[in-house]
Amino acid sequence: MAVLKGKYIKFQGRKWSTFKLSKIIMVFLLALGVSMFIAFRFFSPPESSHSELLHRLASVQHSAVHSDGLGKRGDQWVEFISWEPRAFVYHNFLSKEECLYLISLAKPYMEKSTVVDSKTGKSVDSRARTSSGMFLHRGQNKIVSNIEKRIADFTFIPVEHGEALQILHYEVGQKYDAHYDFFADEFNIKHGGQRIATLLMYLSDVEEGGETVFPAAEGNFSSLPGWNERSECGKGGLSLKPKMGDALLFWSMRPDNTLDPTSMHGSCPVIRGNKWSCTKWMHVNEY
Repeated sequence: MAVLKGKYIKFQGRKWSTFKLSKIIMVFLLALGVSMFIAFRFFSPPESSHSELLHRLASVQHSAVHSDGLGKRGDQWVEFISWEPRAFVYHNFLSKEECLYLISLAKPYMEKSTVVDSKTGKSVDSRARTSSGMFLHRGQNKIVSNIEKRIADFTFIPVEHGEALQILHYEVGQKYDAHYDFFADEFNIKHGGQRIATLLMYLSDVEEGGETVFPAAEGNFSSLPGWNERSECGKGGLSLKPKMGDALLFWSMRPDNTLDPTSMHGSCPVIRGNKWSCTKWMHVNEY
């Protein structure tokens, strides 16, 4: 009887365990379903128009409370603005303190801006470029190094492939006519190869004018927000109004390693105010 009783108790235990397991599974599935419903209900994007949805898909947004550099940056997001040329805006790439610091570094050393001669590779004066500027040293100090690392992280182009930061200042009436950042000669690509991309950082707002314009860009730009606020020069193509802390990344070369003619760009004349900017040119190879 003891053996039979043991078997009976063991059998009853199996029945009870199976029932209990089934009950646990049912409760788990019910809880999972409720959790999925709540997540979908409260975390899914609200209904919106087709244009709003496209705008949302065209940008990747995240918040940044702390900065790896000087000062604190606000909300940051990367906004796609063009495929031809490939161009993106990184909002709040620099903090206000970093912008003012770069300007203070450059002010004592500003000189008339020049252009690169395609035959000799030397810097020469040109009426096409009427701003003033100067170059910092790559890795000049901790703040500059942090910015250069941030550029490399954003572009996936190593710091060693970039030229030194160039600080530019445009006063009223000053501009830079439409041009390419890539080289059309062999002399200038001996060191580092071709320029592949440019990051243009805005160190100040501009009251009127001073837009970065891409006259050869493809698209219908008159329907974009803020079009009526552009200067006549800015209405000559895809244009971006300077905003302190924002950074414009555009590619001078296509993914197939060919030069992109739609990357032609210029700086519109400043009509009111001052324009300060900082440029980083990046090469295919180590520069």
